[in-house]
Amino acid sequence: MATGIWISLALYFALMIGIGLYAYMKSTSSSEEYVLGGRNLPPAVAALSAGASDMSGWLLLGLPGALYATGLVEAWIGIGLFVGAFVNWIVVAPRLREQTERYDNSLTIPSFLANRFPSQATILRVVSAVVIVIFFSVYTASGLVGGGRLVQTAFEGNYQVGVWLTLGVVLAYTVVGGFLAVSLTDFVQGCIMMLALVIMPIIVLTAGQGAGFSGAQETLSGVEDFSLSLTQGLTLVGWLSAVTWGLGYFGQPHIIVRFMAVRSVPEVATARNIGMTWMAISLIGAVGVGILGRAYATRNGVEVDNPETIFIVLSNLLFHPLITGFLYAALLAAIMSTVSSQLLVASSSLAEDFYRLFVHRSASETEIVNIGRLAVVLVGVVAALIARNPDSNVLGLVANAWAGFGAAFGPLIILSLTWSRMTGAGAVAGLVTGAAVVMAWIVLGWNGSFLGGPGVYEIIPGFLSALAAIVGVSLATSTSGEFRPAESPAE
Repeated sequence: MATGIWISLALYFALMIGIGLYAYMKSTSSSEEYVLGGRNLPPAVAALSAGASDMSGWLLLGLPGALYATGLVEAWIGIGLFVGAFVNWIVVAPRLREQTERYDNSLTIPSFLANRFPSQATILRVVSAVVIVIFFSVYTASGLVGGGRLVQTAFEGNYQVGVWLTLGVVLAYTVVGGFLAVSLTDFVQGCIMMLALVIMPIIVLTAGQGAGFSGAQETLSGVEDFSLSLTQGLTLVGWLSAVTWGLGYFGQPHIIVRFMAVRSVPEVATARNIGMTWMAISLIGAVGVGILGRAYATRNGVEVDNPETIFIVLSNLLFHPLITGFLYAALLAAIMSTVSSQLLVASSSLAEDFYRLFVHRSASETEIVNIGRLAVVLVGVVAALIARNPDSNVLGLVANAWAGFGAAFGPLIILSLTWSRMTGAGAVAGLVTGAAVVMAWIVLGWNGSFLGGPGVYEIIPGFLSALAAIVGVSLATSTSGEFRPAESPAE
């Protein structure tokens, strides 16, 4: 492998670990600093941290791969996500930032729910923490699959080595530096990802004979089972299953925890504008990689065994080794930014919502931070074991975990922030119902085929069932003893 690639990757790894050491010295003296960075993130850092931790390897592997295989119709997932993210910043972000601090300075989503609904505090903390740990183990595994696939495809190395190497680097800065390290590395990684997704489509578009938009369109018009139409072959069920990915945003703990850490409520609007601009550019770039990559591969007879590796294949073929190394770093950035965020949220729940609650209520701040570090390692190892199958589908794993969180926490978070009539019993009902329906839908295979027709994405029945459970049980029970959300703060 060319020396230039290794130089670029070595510089990237050194930067990530260096940021971890800086964060260790700056912000790990208390559980609030380790878990939320002291609620002192500047808007740009919060925005890109939310975006980078959100998109993961899906942005450079899963989405381009789906577009490469089928065509532009797969872009509906990205459209749904963009709309969902925007509504999330408008509805959830300012309210969650204000209310988590007001309700006894809640540091995790489970602790916020417990403080918001004291009548069901213990069961809410336990059940929500269990859901977080289970689904994040699967979600983190999807990122490690991407790391293993990078080593296997780009370096012709061992897949398992790639999985454990990716995990090792993430643990190096997450364990040491906590939330601030994760957020700062996310900011840097978000910049790298966006730059790579701007560079790659431009180079692919102009490379070789028959280049340009007209050349790509002419090439792709002759490809069987591929279309540049947003609607060709699209059914109502298929469209709903794609755009309803956006519903998942309201319940993703690793994303909405960034809202809790923004420096102030008025700065949420600034963070939103930065984050949505980043997301728009990155999604357009990912679509370009998939569509233009298919045109390039077809025109030049390039064999791509796995569509989800198109970004890696093009990086190898079209760029100088130093740039190839940068592009590989962008892929690792997408993977690591999400893995580190998920590990930290899962470990925070284990430390704050299990250890402090059931093992040692009077634990010192130092003890909680150290338990959190141990939990990061444990959840990471479990995820690596889940990711041991090299044939795992990145988009499939992400879809399952995304739906699980979106259905379990989405309706719960929205209504707890906005509906004063909601009760603790309703919160428990929604949390359990959303998670159970998603898991049952997956086990029964109804996300692949439903009633003899196409599959229905599990977030749809899960989200609607959880919403109905919260409203129905809340109306049937008393709000006595519950805290009520205040008017939403002005942005």
